[in-house]
Amino acid sequence: MRFKCAFFFLALAATAQADWTILSTASEPGRDGLVHRHVVLENPVGSERITVDLAIFSTKSCTLRVLQNEGGADGLGEMMRHEKCLAGVNGGYFDENFAPLGLRIANGQMIAPLQRARLITGVLVASSRGVQIVRSREFSQRRGVAAAIQCGPFLVDRGQPIGGLNDSHLARRTFAATTTGDRALVGVCSGVSLAELAKILATTSLAEDFKIERALNLDGGSSTGFWFARENSSAFSISEQKPVRDFVGVVPK
Repeated sequence: MRFKCAFFFLALAATAQADWTILSTASEPGRDGLVHRHVVLENPVGSERITVDLAIFSTKSCTLRVLQNEGGADGLGEMMRHEKCLAGVNGGYFDENFAPLGLRIANGQMIAPLQRARLITGVLVASSRGVQIVRSREFSQRRGVAAAIQCGPFLVDRGQPIGGLNDSHLARRTFAATTTGDRALVGVCSGVSLAELAKILATTSLAEDFKIERALNLDGGSSTGFWFARENSSAFSISEQKPVRDFVGVVPK
């Protein structure tokens, strides 16, 4: 009887911790070697379904720009087309006066300084060394930084999901990630918790040809937006629901 009870609780725990499974994956090419990947996942515990959209690029041929939207007048799609970007997402946090919260560097110019805060623990950086995600304490401006945006929390580090993230609040999410190879990505996810997003990025095979090494959460919720330029000059777009302070664009080197 004791053995049966122990087996029952072990089986229950395993079910409660079941991984997200991929139901479908579709990819389409963009310009300059970019790929848009649309993934539908299901959580077998609650039969929940979410979608993840990724813009994947080589850091050898592409880099990132931080694009300012100081008055909030431009939408993501409009900004991406105007700046001739290949793909992009919304950027970082901002206050009620539309001032950026955390470090911003655009076109090599400091817009807002680095901050020490519990939530904004990482920096997405584009420099002469490529595209990196670093801890706020690791950031150095002496490395020819062309673009940087401080946000958080960290979602994945060394290929492992960060522990202790919120696992109850569901929202649309925006994120950036670097991989074990020479590729990086920006992406969005439909309603999910930070803890579940970290788990998905670290443990689910969103792509067979790379593994995510580090991932950083950007501003999400109603700020979430995604844009990708197809080869035929049309675009796949998920529009943000409110004006945002800045965008992260993928551009050719």
